[in-house]
Amino acid sequence: MSIKQLPPHLINQIAAGEVVERPASAIKELLENALDAGATQIDIDIEQGGVKRIRIRDNGRGIPKEELPLALSRHATSKIASLDDLENVLSFGFRGEALPSIASISRLTLSSKCQNSDEAWQLQGNGQEQFDDPEPCSHATGTTVDVRDLFFNVPARRKFLKTEKTEFRHLEDVVKKVALSRFETGFTLRHNQKPVLNLRPATSIEMAERRVAEICGPAFTEQSIRVEHEGADLKLTGWIGLPTFSRSQADLQFFYVNHRIVKDRVVTHAIRQSYQDVLYHGRHPAYVLYLDIDPTKVDVNAHPTKHEVRFRESSLVHGFMYRSLHKTLADFRPKDQLVASEEARPTELLNKAASLQDSLRYSSMTDQQSLNIPVKEQVDFYKRLHGNENLENQASSVGLGQQGQINTETSTANESANLSINSLNKGVNTASSGGFSMPVQRATTDTGEIPPLGFAVAQIHGIFILAENAHGLIVVDMHAAHERITYEYLKRSMAEESVRSQPLLVPLAISVSKKEADCADNNPDTFKKLGFSLSRLSPEKITVRAVPSLLKNSDIESLVRDVLSDLLMHGTSERIQQAMNEILSTMACHGSVRANHRLTVPEMNSLLRDMERTERSGQCNHGRPTWTQMSLSQLDKLFMRGQ
Repeated sequence: MSIKQLPPHLINQIAAGEVVERPASAIKELLENALDAGATQIDIDIEQGGVKRIRIRDNGRGIPKEELPLALSRHATSKIASLDDLENVLSFGFRGEALPSIASISRLTLSSKCQNSDEAWQLQGNGQEQFDDPEPCSHATGTTVDVRDLFFNVPARRKFLKTEKTEFRHLEDVVKKVALSRFETGFTLRHNQKPVLNLRPATSIEMAERRVAEICGPAFTEQSIRVEHEGADLKLTGWIGLPTFSRSQADLQFFYVNHRIVKDRVVTHAIRQSYQDVLYHGRHPAYVLYLDIDPTKVDVNAHPTKHEVRFRESSLVHGFMYRSLHKTLADFRPKDQLVASEEARPTELLNKAASLQDSLRYSSMTDQQSLNIPVKEQVDFYKRLHGNENLENQASSVGLGQQGQINTETSTANESANLSINSLNKGVNTASSGGFSMPVQRATTDTGEIPPLGFAVAQIHGIFILAENAHGLIVVDMHAAHERITYEYLKRSMAEESVRSQPLLVPLAISVSKKEADCADNNPDTFKKLGFSLSRLSPEKITVRAVPSLLKNSDIESLVRDVLSDLLMHGTSERIQQAMNEILSTMACHGSVRANHRLTVPEMNSLLRDMERTERSGQCNHGRPTWTQMSLSQLDKLFMRGQ
């Protein structure tokens, strides 16, 4: 078979097959062109799911008459003039690249008027390489691309399209993703002459949140945290859903790099890791995040459809993403989640605060109330595993009792992580049974304000604590809440003492690939920090001579292989820390107050105060919620008050 030069028309159709898979693919390219043209308003009309018609009208800069034929020619663009431009791409695409591909598989009409022009011009195509000369038309400043009968001359592609409803759903998803990338641009979407979306330009954070609520649902914005972090020439902004607002599918995840929607394994892994201690197993986090990065440090042309990018320093991006989101979730407290109810009146809040202050004053604010929790065995077990002979001395500096119970000083407001299982003051009485002691906290602050989680009023079946705060009723799962407090204390204790290593009696030899062995050689400090001692025996074999004390009974070979895999793929690894955290989580679970354990009101209030200061106290170690709020309006509706 002889080699032949393909005709231009066939080349365009082949190119269209790479870029335009369905109507949603075509509208993505056309919307990005409109945004690159500086449009502040884009109107979209769809007929029959986009197969019959896609019309996009923008108020951008427009296209001059003499450039209209070039806009429908391959390898013609207004955005790239040199190799430097290609390496500093900030636009969405190359205007003129998608248009000829779409024009080759549809009946396309291109109408435009420039900002400084008195005339508008129109160019029509019929799925062929040749176009007629531009003709005058009536058109406002901007551009309209009218695509009719998509795939009319490619029947093989057309028969693989789904139903009208399915195709429009994909198309609508694309419009929503693009609308989230540019808040300053307004969007309207109509399907078969029926309005579907009407998004006004957003010029403030509040207006942007309203757009996010309209696209992602009001429940997301109500249960999300605002993210704003900057460092290492990177900037991360957006919203992340609370762990309790998790999803069964990864269907509410939007990530943008320089305002371009992308999917990246490095980013997905970093986000997943940041939720590792608070997300229920099998669930997926929800987020709308924006990463601003120097365009020279990211390759946006790694995929024909530009859905994927390639970071030049992926480990830097991964670390920045993980630290930013991990800190955001850790710093989130009950007081941040509870906002004043719109129905509540200031006088009612003042009267409630005064009433609670009077009723919850105790005869002695420093009397120690004992909470008998049998966890001495778990603490001793942790000391033996961790090899921490100085733990008792460390704990005594924060109030270790005579019977082996761990007590800590009351944390200051700016030391949210300095919490233990019991947070009690120095010099107080301790329980004689070896359990943890809980202090009586001051009923109200000096200003008479009610704490975020309020004050305990009762305990139900030895499982739940009922508390009253300024907004209504708080219900707390006491075991789950105390489990998180215990877990955070154990993690902090281990971090302060660093990871202890234990030499193996018989070194463990592991066969690996040359690439993995090189990785172990190049990252000795990483493994040393994790408590491992590794050496290379041969080009494809390493030996493990020491392991973390806490993991001496774990599957060491699998852990080392997993760490090497993470280092090769992401440049970092949290496998070892996760494995140690799993052990600490189990210890915390066994060392926390159990169901049917009766607590006094002071003990319950002490637990509430610890929750307000502890990181990630909204979820237990397994991702289950530890507390929930029922507002006064919800309680009124429950009993049909005012109806």
